[in-house]
Amino acid sequence: MSVTEVELPPIFCPLESGIHSRVRDVEARAETWVRASGMGGDEELAWIVASHSADFFARFAPTADADRLLVAALWVYWGFGFDDARCDNGPLSTDPGAFAALAGQVQRAVEAPSAVSVQEPYIPALKDIVGRFRAFGGPAQLRRFATAHRAWLSGVTWQIGNASRGHMPDLDEFLAMRLLSSGGEPTFAMLELATGVEVPGREMHRPVVRALTEMAIAIAALDNDRHSLRKELSRGHTDQNVYTVLMRHQDLSVREAVDAATRLRDRVMLRFLDVQERVRPQAGEELRHYLDGLRYGVRGNAEWGLRVPRYLSLGHVPGGLDDTPLEWARRPATDDRSPLRMPAVAWWWDEDLLSR
Repeated sequence: MSVTEVELPPIFCPLESGIHSRVRDVEARAETWVRASGMGGDEELAWIVASHSADFFARFAPTADADRLLVAALWVYWGFGFDDARCDNGPLSTDPGAFAALAGQVQRAVEAPSAVSVQEPYIPALKDIVGRFRAFGGPAQLRRFATAHRAWLSGVTWQIGNASRGHMPDLDEFLAMRLLSSGGEPTFAMLELATGVEVPGREMHRPVVRALTEMAIAIAALDNDRHSLRKELSRGHTDQNVYTVLMRHQDLSVREAVDAATRLRDRVMLRFLDVQERVRPQAGEELRHYLDGLRYGVRGNAEWGLRVPRYLSLGHVPGGLDDTPLEWARRPATDDRSPLRMPAVAWWWDEDLLSR
């Protein structure tokens, strides 16, 4: 099937949209930092800048302090650059042992101010970002981010391990892996750092809040698979995404996989909406702020992904942001609210979840 034959349905996302009022100023400052970061050559840096990561995170945290928002955006720029250069491409993308060794150094740079690396250009840039986080973040916020960062790297290692042995995971394994490898863990962990609003542990550590966070990550990850499908097809990439998993294990065509993935994603969205609606009235002010961030993040990730050159530019040189008006689905692709039958995520539908 050619790229032009793939029809992607509009996204169902009945969540509020927001963007920080100083996003363009933050983006200009961030681009200056990226170009001086030493993370790569001109072409690599051009694609990092073209991720428009300031626009991305300005949609997650529209009320954040602008200086804090800048630092969170810098990590997103860094993350996209690292993902492209070390995770998805290059010799490490099929060498789990070598990647695991690098991941250990990268994680140590997050956790230890004294950590050094003279060989990996992405580590000094990361140390700069995390140093800025330490200047204003509280101990709990920093620890949550570090833990989330480790989870992301573990997921990427899992993904690279699968690729190295030609293993296509089934849907259950894929969802478990994608919750980690998508980068949603550190991205949502930065909400507290960007806004300065820290959720008390007694609320943040509730299973129902964890379930909502995972659902938000899953929705965004599946949306990103959708955003990148045409580009993946144009480049002949057949690695792990929700469509290749469904095609391999359920013997579906591309069109059938698109329909099945859309229904899967919308079932998670329906559960997310139902649980949020019941949790929010009893939540404290800080938790409500975090739940708002999850909603903004899911919506903002969809808006950004439908416009950004990272997904839309099929050539070697990135274009600009697409300003075509966006079309949204008025209804979900399914009304099925029954639990997904995948053990990795079935607990999101536990009957006692809301009381935990």
